[in-house]
Amino acid sequence: MISKAGDSEQSLLIAALQRVASGDKLAFREVYRRTCARLLGVCMRISADRQEAEDVLQEVYVTVWQKAAMFDPARASPITWLAALARNRAIDRLRANGRRITTPIESIDEPADESAGALEQLLEAESEHDITVCIEELAKADAVLVRTAFFQQATYAELATRSDMPLGTVKSRIRRALIKLKACLS
Repeated sequence: MISKAGDSEQSLLIAALQRVASGDKLAFREVYRRTCARLLGVCMRISADRQEAEDVLQEVYVTVWQKAAMFDPARASPITWLAALARNRAIDRLRANGRRITTPIESIDEPADESAGALEQLLEAESEHDITVCIEELAKADAVLVRTAFFQQATYAELATRSDMPLGTVKSRIRRALIKLKACLS
């Protein structure tokens, strides 16, 4: 079951994108306000240069303005559609500049995954109370890692530095914590 907050946010974005398709500038501003931070994060993970990521983000929103009518809420959530646009545009920009992603897979902060992310799954839980109760059942250190990663949007690398743990350890602990959260919320 989708939480009221998650359902409400998704419904607002769907309605705003539908209004953008008909040329509503205020709806476009609303879409931007609600999604720009998340989409900049997607662009930054691919380009690693803030100026380049901001340029890509601008191109993404031009595309949103021009192609909002192509969004189909039956096929994907608004944020999934927008994130896919951002990801694809950032990769296209890298290729156009003659660069390739050559980072070894072991050093990538988060693997690309088109399925619902852990944060989206958490938002789809029945209520914030359930999430809080489940997080409190985690070991204290794991709860801190999960809260920092998903509610403060820290990367795995940032968490490893802050907690003075190896990157692989941080990834493993968060993964195990998310499995426990999923089980608790089921």
